[in-house]
Amino acid sequence: MATLTQTLNDQLTRLRQSPLKQFFLDGLREVTSGGVRYHVWMASLTLVMCLGAFAYSVQLREGLVVTGMHDHVSWGLYISNFTFLVGMAAAAVILVMPTYVLKDTDFAKAVLVGEAMAVSALIMAISFVVVDVGGPARLWHLIPGIGVFNWPSSMLAWDILVLNGYLALNLVIPFYILYSHYRGRKPLKKYYLPAIFLSILWAVSVHLVTAFLYAGLPARPFWNTALMGPRFLATAFTAGPALMILVLAVLRKYTDIDIRWATIDKLSLVVTVAAQVCLVMLGSELFVEFYRETHHGQSAMYLYFGLNGKNALTPWIWTSITMSLIATAIVSVHRLRRTPKWLYSACGLLFVGILIEKGLGTIIPGFIPEPWGRIEEYVPTWVELTVSAGIWALGAFVFTVLAKAAIPIETGRLRCVDPPAAE
Repeated sequence: MATLTQTLNDQLTRLRQSPLKQFFLDGLREVTSGGVRYHVWMASLTLVMCLGAFAYSVQLREGLVVTGMHDHVSWGLYISNFTFLVGMAAAAVILVMPTYVLKDTDFAKAVLVGEAMAVSALIMAISFVVVDVGGPARLWHLIPGIGVFNWPSSMLAWDILVLNGYLALNLVIPFYILYSHYRGRKPLKKYYLPAIFLSILWAVSVHLVTAFLYAGLPARPFWNTALMGPRFLATAFTAGPALMILVLAVLRKYTDIDIRWATIDKLSLVVTVAAQVCLVMLGSELFVEFYRETHHGQSAMYLYFGLNGKNALTPWIWTSITMSLIATAIVSVHRLRRTPKWLYSACGLLFVGILIEKGLGTIIPGFIPEPWGRIEEYVPTWVELTVSAGIWALGAFVFTVLAKAAIPIETGRLRCVDPPAAE
């Protein structure tokens, strides 16, 4: 008995001295400490998440009838946010590729910030799918081996695979790199570089598969365009880096991480080119929809100009286009793009403009008019708005936690301290 007790005590001592345990404990210590502004920020996010959880409890109790969705418009604010966030997650490749493939040192300090944004966006995207189907209990049939996955024929099955696979890659790769830095070791390329290349291909496929999910529905002519996939990527590579620039600007001001202006300047070039490509694609789609009026163009007519007196989305889409035009004009002028206040303003306009366009301007009009020509408009309810706000707060909370734990390691302030040997 004494020998067994001593063995257990030795194992517990080794566990207490485990660098992996120390890694998590130090991370927990970092995310639970900070100044007043940090705690106010986290408390505000927690409050919004609690409000979202309350609204979701109402939806679980009453059913999807408490949302603005109905038989004619079956995808609303939830799937609109999902579509946008998948693009935000895919945009992390903008930092990953230059850092690990092109050996661009300007992106080295910012790449893990991009990975954290990807993880946060994917968690939010998956959460929006869960709330959209009515409840997590309805997802069991999508689990391989338990339900009927309908793979490879179902585009939805492909979407589930790429989302969860990309989330796993964005968790495993940064964890290995951070843990290696925490131990004072250089990460071995043979372990992480193959996964990096895989994640780059996966990032592109994540958003393309989502685009194909819409474009493959023959009864929705508004989505039946070959530009759906390329335009999804172009908007992702506009809004994603735009948000990264804003986040990096905040981190430069309030943390000790060394984010060079060259990093932001190069990201702004990506934003500029992608925004210009988005406008070219938008012009191409408008030409096809309106140069020759057909029955298949009624959804576009409803969206941009209203139809039969119904025009709920028209102010939103023109607001989105105006914001994108102004922002693209700003970043296209070198002197303005290199001025922080103009660049940050343009990035904010692009982010909000594409958020509106990818949701209200892409998903909703695909259902209006319905196949028989009836126009049934959609307006989100307070439940949808509150649940959506709660999920966005969850994403911001996750990103803050990941960044708060990663920055001290990346700056060298937090390193593993080997405990003294047990006597």
